[in-house]
Amino acid sequence: MTTDTENAHAVQPAIISYVKDLPNLCSLAGLACTVLALYFSIIGIYYAAMIGMIWAVAFDWADGLVARKMKGRTGNDRMFGGQLDLVIDIVSYGVTPAILILSYGHFDPLLLPIAFFMLAASAIRLSYFSTFGLSDTSKYTGLALDNNSILLVFIFLLEGIIPNTIFAGILYASALGLAALNVSQIKTPKLSGNPLHVVLLALYTLGITAIYAYKLL
Repeated sequence: MTTDTENAHAVQPAIISYVKDLPNLCSLAGLACTVLALYFSIIGIYYAAMIGMIWAVAFDWADGLVARKMKGRTGNDRMFGGQLDLVIDIVSYGVTPAILILSYGHFDPLLLPIAFFMLAASAIRLSYFSTFGLSDTSKYTGLALDNNSILLVFIFLLEGIIPNTIFAGILYASALGLAALNVSQIKTPKLSGNPLHVVLLALYTLGITAIYAYKLL
């Protein structure tokens, strides 16, 4: 005679089975872009890192769009996808910008507090969202983390145009400001749920990719 616990374990799907879920594949594609962004940040090829960062956002938005369009997904599918998305978000929008800041500052220990503040804000922001969700049907409390990458890749366009010391100050101040907004009580719209915003992000992603690819030549 089997117990309830044994029956529960018997019906658990294999861990790897969730990889075949299309929204999760989009999430993992975004994680691959994040790995590239981390790699290029560490070795100092920042224009390539910017391309990885913005494509990570694009795939992050795509997984939610695909998930909403798909039929037949179970509650477990949605729960697993949501947890996977949160874990990847902390890497894409917390670890990656922090490494970018440290690398651009030649890993000066004085930048460690900024990196910590960025990571702490990201972790707190995601934990808060995981607990309370949206403040209503369409707004977040605090600036959503994907906006950090969207804005940082835009700000980085100034690199090479203005003096390096001034740009570095702008970059560090922007990173701190975004982290503060992440844990603030401001209400911001859920941009990724709007089809028009998805189209605009796609155009922005292609434009940013073209600009930084040109800069790499």
